[in-house]
Amino acid sequence: MLSNLKQIFFLLCISQVFAQVQMEIDPPENIKSIVFKGPTDDQFPLVQLGESISLEFDDILAIEQDYYYKIIHCDYDWTPSELLKSQYLKGVDNQRIIDYGNSYNTLQPYSNYRLTLPNENVGFKVSGNYLIEIYNIDNELQFSRRFVIYKDIVKIGGVVKRSRDFNFLNEKQSVQFTINSGNFQLINPKKEVKIALIQNYHWPTALYDIKPQFTIGNQLVYKYDQETSFYGGNEYLLFDTSDLRAPSAHISSIDFKELYNHYLFGDDYRNDEPYTYFPDINGDFVIRTLQGEDISREAEYTKVHFSLPYNELIGLDDVYVYGKYNNYALVDENKMTYNEENGMMELTLTLKQGFYNYKYVIRREDETIDLNAVCGNFHFTENNYIILVYYRDFGDMYDSVIGIGTVNSRNISN
Repeated sequence: MLSNLKQIFFLLCISQVFAQVQMEIDPPENIKSIVFKGPTDDQFPLVQLGESISLEFDDILAIEQDYYYKIIHCDYDWTPSELLKSQYLKGVDNQRIIDYGNSYNTLQPYSNYRLTLPNENVGFKVSGNYLIEIYNIDNELQFSRRFVIYKDIVKIGGVVKRSRDFNFLNEKQSVQFTINSGNFQLINPKKEVKIALIQNYHWPTALYDIKPQFTIGNQLVYKYDQETSFYGGNEYLLFDTSDLRAPSAHISSIDFKELYNHYLFGDDYRNDEPYTYFPDINGDFVIRTLQGEDISREAEYTKVHFSLPYNELIGLDDVYVYGKYNNYALVDENKMTYNEENGMMELTLTLKQGFYNYKYVIRREDETIDLNAVCGNFHFTENNYIILVYYRDFGDMYDSVIGIGTVNSRNISN
């Protein structure tokens, strides 16, 4: 009996040591236009327990393949939690997506898939970090996306300030905030409460493991500077292909071959230019069309042409067109190539009609990613910040999410 208990304990320890961080997996080339959101248009599903989440994507093979979804509950660090599926899900997952149909009146055929959670087959019992995985009929993982479910228990207030570090005075923004627990009793907040701070719904640059500086009554106070600071970046570039035949302010010309081709005006380097404010959607995109009523299945795919002058800032490094349209992935599909005839870095992407934000990023030879070398860093830049508050009491088996806060840098203060 004792030896069996030792074996069980050993296996539990091994499983915890080798627990895999659940990353977002990007899809194969045939799957495009993944739209994953809650009640708002932000493609970052952050919903209160009981609210709905919608997932939509296209398969340009257009053969109405079967796709299935699985759901994983994760702890604060995005490793799978100790909960059984029956403890965090109502019903069962691993269900086939049944809402799908082929496009119509489009030059590029595709099958469009839609999924809403919760649904008649599955719902959620607890708050926390979640991952949804999409599999094909051969049980091969196609892609995965993170989402967060929270309970509105604590209140968060915050403000964005200019960095006080003179080395980054004009480049960084610092987020300061407080958590008011109200009647929710916190015994040891430095151990029970954890924070994730996210700029523009972008997980790769999120900040973690931030302890409260001090407590005042039922308030946790986070008035850091460097510990909660982000590079400001710049406003995203944008274009709109909602109308197939009408050039907009950012599209220089349109022609038609096998698909419509939208040629954007050549972009410039903005790292040494004065900051100029113009509204963007912080890297996101919105599918829309003026040529049909069913946006999901009547929107056309077009070829969008990007160009950026080559200069010494790039050197031998790789340059990518970067945005939420492909979940900020740096892959061959969105890597630019050098055109010797005109001295431009160029790229053609096949994208569904809509409004898109993008910018150019550089991957150096040492594999480091420079997000803002081309666009520049400015403390004035309008950015949105999400503050996620996680809680685990002594003896709990998982990290719950007990509140969210949002702050914006549009009215940044010193």
